[in-house]
Amino acid sequence: MGGLQAAWSIMSMVTLTPFFAFLFSIVFMASIGKSFGVRRLYVDLLVKIFEFGRQNIESVRKQQFANITKSEVEDEDTPTGDSLNAETTDTSSTKTNGTIPNGGSHRYMNGRDTSSNIANGGNTVISRAESLILSPEVIDDTRSKSTEPHDDGTVRENGEDGDDDTKSDGTDGEHEAAGFKLSNCLDYVKSGMEAIIEDQVTSRFLAEELKNWNLLTRTNRQYEFISWRLTVIWMIGFLIRYFILMPMRVLICFIGVIWLTLCTAVVGCVPEGSIKRAMVKSVLIQCFGFLSSALSSVINYHNIQNRPLNGICVANHTSPIDVLMLMCDNCYSLIGQRHGGFLGVLQRALARASPHIWFERAEAKDRILVAKRLKEHVTDPKNPPILIFPEGTCINNTSVMQFKKGSFEVGGVIYPVAIKYDPRFGDAFWNSSRYSMMQYLFLMMTSWAIVCDVWYLPPMERNEGESAIDFANRVKRVIADQGGLVDLVWDGQLKRSKPKKEWKEKQQEKFSKLLKGE
Repeated sequence: MGGLQAAWSIMSMVTLTPFFAFLFSIVFMASIGKSFGVRRLYVDLLVKIFEFGRQNIESVRKQQFANITKSEVEDEDTPTGDSLNAETTDTSSTKTNGTIPNGGSHRYMNGRDTSSNIANGGNTVISRAESLILSPEVIDDTRSKSTEPHDDGTVRENGEDGDDDTKSDGTDGEHEAAGFKLSNCLDYVKSGMEAIIEDQVTSRFLAEELKNWNLLTRTNRQYEFISWRLTVIWMIGFLIRYFILMPMRVLICFIGVIWLTLCTAVVGCVPEGSIKRAMVKSVLIQCFGFLSSALSSVINYHNIQNRPLNGICVANHTSPIDVLMLMCDNCYSLIGQRHGGFLGVLQRALARASPHIWFERAEAKDRILVAKRLKEHVTDPKNPPILIFPEGTCINNTSVMQFKKGSFEVGGVIYPVAIKYDPRFGDAFWNSSRYSMMQYLFLMMTSWAIVCDVWYLPPMERNEGESAIDFANRVKRVIADQGGLVDLVWDGQLKRSKPKKEWKEKQQEKFSKLLKGE
């Protein structure tokens, strides 16, 4: 019995002592805003492993393709003279074309496709007439015309190709005078079918597509058993993620939440003043820095000279951990929907130490109160900057959708921030309609890491005579350009509700004018 106790004490010393020393070092380094650089080395190693996996997959695919081609050649009989000529002609035409189906090249600038829109971070399947797409923006009354090439290479516009034709009867004259053309209806039918095949909204609420496999079965294409090397690497990675990283991350997250709750409770008892504000900033940055290690996060901050000091800070929204990424570098007041469960615990803990604004989305009275409290917060220069996500919902980090105008009507300085996650190491997007907060955290803690870039952009002010909507669009455009995101005009709430009636009425009015020939 004594031998078992001695063995247990020895094992405890060997295992628990290094673990608690490691845990203490994380807390200490987070409190001073430093790190050992282990996570960056870990991410660099993952990049090399992903590259090895990509090369291995490509080599296996080439070998499989070569075997298939060889078997097809062996099965074919000796071609006759006519078929030989046909094959020669086909081969020459293929060489002249020089393209591979579904393999066309695309020009990208800072992660964006400059030649076409990007669907879910990938390539578009179809090209569409932008003038016919139902848009929430003001639709002009100009008659849109699609062009069609003549047989001789010239171009004519729909609505004008029959003007030179002589009518044998007078029945079509009435329609011509009224501006009616069947092709006008077909244009709208074609546009509707294009939107059904590939719309710009639904794809923004799905996981971002990856060009290369990141050794996760949730993003795989059945690659884990394509070769024995990848099988071994995938199995080792599975064991590391689920049996080493996840338990450690869960423990760090649990301790971090308790630590944040205790620290905010203590700071909340301090009287208001400059001392409390300094303590709040130091404590929150330290606590969130500790929590960030629960996700093995690696954050790169750019242009820190533009870091907001007060006023309103707006950023694109991907998930609740956007707050975590930003709070590791600066102290913010938060505004958002009141939640329950795990997220509600964090909201109540933060509210004890610093001013935050939580509201119920469904209550209209809260909106008026929120706007009033927001103006009061911004007018006090002693308050920390308030962090707002104007999209109002999570987008999959491939685009920026419509900014609500409320935060741009308050006045004062707006500090734009662009956040871009690297999807190779883990999908940071929270699909709230599919996953609960606990399920989302489980996916985060079983991913490789969370790697993101944060750009602090120069402060912006509303120009004289500029409407709040125009100002919001201008800020959104700057964030999209910096983060390499697609700038969209659509409201992110379309994933929860139907399009507004006004949008349909504008398109109907435009089409009626087209029929009348106006």
